[in-house]
Amino acid sequence: TFYLLDMSLKEAIALINGEGGSPAARYDVVIVCTSDDFQAAYWTRRLASGLCSPSDSSESPFPMVLAVSEDWGAGGAGNGLGTLYAFKKANDLAKEKFGVDLTAKLSSSSISAALFHTAGKGTRLAPLPASENNNKPAVKLPATIDVGGEMVPITVLEAVIKQTGVYAPSRMGRLSVFWGDQVFIPSAPTTYSPSHHVDIMCTLGKMVGEAEWKEKGLEKYGVIAVGSDGNAAQVEKVDHGTAIKMLKSLADVEKVGPSLGSFSVSSAMLAALTTEFSSEIESKAGKLDTDPHLWMPMTLSNEDYVNLMSQKGVEEAVSIAHYARMQKFKESFVATNKTMGVFGAVDVGRDACWWDYGQLKLYSRNNLKILEKSQDAELLREFLGIVSPLMNSDCGETNVDGVSHIFSSAIKGGGVTSSVISSVKCTSVEAQGAILVNVSAKKIKAAPGSIAYNIIDSSEEGITLGEGDVLVGIFDNEGNVTNVRSNIAIDGGKMWKELVLGNQVSFETLHTANKNSDVTAIEDRRNQMHREA
Repeated sequence: TFYLLDMSLKEAIALINGEGGSPAARYDVVIVCTSDDFQAAYWTRRLASGLCSPSDSSESPFPMVLAVSEDWGAGGAGNGLGTLYAFKKANDLAKEKFGVDLTAKLSSSSISAALFHTAGKGTRLAPLPASENNNKPAVKLPATIDVGGEMVPITVLEAVIKQTGVYAPSRMGRLSVFWGDQVFIPSAPTTYSPSHHVDIMCTLGKMVGEAEWKEKGLEKYGVIAVGSDGNAAQVEKVDHGTAIKMLKSLADVEKVGPSLGSFSVSSAMLAALTTEFSSEIESKAGKLDTDPHLWMPMTLSNEDYVNLMSQKGVEEAVSIAHYARMQKFKESFVATNKTMGVFGAVDVGRDACWWDYGQLKLYSRNNLKILEKSQDAELLREFLGIVSPLMNSDCGETNVDGVSHIFSSAIKGGGVTSSVISSVKCTSVEAQGAILVNVSAKKIKAAPGSIAYNIIDSSEEGITLGEGDVLVGIFDNEGNVTNVRSNIAIDGGKMWKELVLGNQVSFETLHTANKNSDVTAIEDRRNQMHREA
């Protein structure tokens, strides 16, 4: 069953935060797929002592945090093989560390598990991921969270894990898979009974005609269509006429909408896919993504699939062979797993709230949103646990307006208007429309739209940021610090290889230099330097 009724967004927030006397919904097992072993160690410690720490002193191994690196060949595994490989590594780790067989636990529907993909350079968020030594999901938001008894800025990944936990109670015996930089609050009910071995999250509305399809921009997205029997199919970036033709296998298309990409699979489907691709997993070879290589060849006709893949530059013979493989897999799977359909949809609701932190301009916009008077802003504050404009802070003689929000900071004087400040230690702050996160300095002057992030400055003149300026500190394994500049108007993806605003090196060079940084040791040293500043 999937639901199409609207649910109040506030009700969703209450479930996510565990209000009304019930505990916050969380997955029993959280798997984080990282770029390297240093990042895996970081997330194991951070989550186990914070968001995913046990709520009681029982001997249960749950909640369990399993962070694993994707040590695949050049070009990566793709999110399809990457999911299967990460789960295999996590299962091996769970057996080794806790004596727990995740496959068996999922098979008996005794646990829920979620996997979070965090790899990727984060070029459009540059230079913030560089300041976290390529640990992109560790980019901090201003609101704070308790980690090991200390209130520290929440990371983007922690916000995603917190939000997605709302689906955990409905997904016992399933593996949920999410991406690590987009937070959404569903307006549709989150409690449901899974009816398909694969279900994909999407924003569903009624099937539309050609003009509305174009108006809604559906030809730009991966689109999920749902038939009257609840079965679904996926098409990707096609016009209305092509979509109608491709979806003819579905019984009366009733609902359609853009896919979020996030999905869940039954334990049976997870085991079957792992067996099917065992040779690729063992040899760490190949690259397969879920949408074009798993879901579409299982839900489209041979002709439509081959045509679609040819638009992506894939040779016909390759697509025909892969389609045949996936159809054979599907036939074999359905023959022994008839209790549920193969591919279905989970509607998050057309009124869902979205906060994307994957680009520098969106990081700025969605953090300054905390200050707004709107339903969206109120929901964001509730989600982040912001109950007051001033939390865990001493602002001394500082003149703070009634709009700004300040968290875990010590500021002796100055003036703050329309700004968001977190973990800042400073004698005098003059900030207007700025975002300051993890900054220690004697003086800070920050103009509208500016961002200072992970900065330790001991100079008498302090830090001065012009309009839209971005200044981040990058700490290395040896304790050296480099400050890097950008501007909110600069797209790091387009300027990845360029020298910008007088920086000595490009964002690309920084990314290369940051590889295999011991991010835990660097963050510990940086925090110590902030305490001593």
